[in-house]
Amino acid sequence: MGLTQSMGGHDCCFRGVCKKWSGKKILMLFGAPGAGKGTQAPKIVEELGTPQLSTGDMLRDAVAAGTEIGKQAKAVMDAGGLVSDEIVIGIIAERIQQPDCQPGFILDGFPRTVDQALALDKLLAESGNRVTAVLAFDIPSEVLEERVCGRWIHKASGRSYHVKFAPPKAMKLQSDGKPDPATMLDDATGEALMQRGDDTAEALKSRLDSYYKKTLPILDHYRPSGIVQHVDANQPREIVWKDVCKCL
Repeated sequence: MGLTQSMGGHDCCFRGVCKKWSGKKILMLFGAPGAGKGTQAPKIVEELGTPQLSTGDMLRDAVAAGTEIGKQAKAVMDAGGLVSDEIVIGIIAERIQQPDCQPGFILDGFPRTVDQALALDKLLAESGNRVTAVLAFDIPSEVLEERVCGRWIHKASGRSYHVKFAPPKAMKLQSDGKPDPATMLDDATGEALMQRGDDTAEALKSRLDSYYKKTLPILDHYRPSGIVQHVDANQPREIVWKDVCKCL
């Protein structure tokens, strides 16, 4: 795969370039849409004391800050194009230099392809780092539609609700058994909740196809390093969290 580690685990090599491993804890979260990463991630952040990095948030921050790489991303987005892997890697490179990332960080939603994983490996190896753990949330495909299509979020805070598994206190059902949208309100603020545009059965099928074809092979890329750990995500969230803790 191009990335090798010494038997002692302290040297990090990429295509012949070796540096001492700095010991940062760099965790990746993997799972299909609806697997529960969003529920568990804040707890992992609190447990490890390291930030969770979202490529979407990092892109927006870089654009707002007007960094060189942010300007490149803005030009592409303004033209209606897709931001290249090179730009995304550049934004990650900027972000992980910040003080809060010095003990390590958590990647959620990146990499999405093996090529992105290879680029990330190279970036980390240049500073003597490597991915130290990959946490895969496993769940049957048939369970995901119920989870995803019943999901509502509070946009400002990111708090997540579910009409069946974690309904907001104000929720009331209509005569057809579906929630009344007017009663889908955030418990803490009373503000209206929203559903993501891609939290539909049709969109989920497309997202799952992409996940299984492009993203799942990343686990095979990291498996020889012995850092991939699986969590049964088809359990109550409290049990899932206990299993997550065993992997941290």
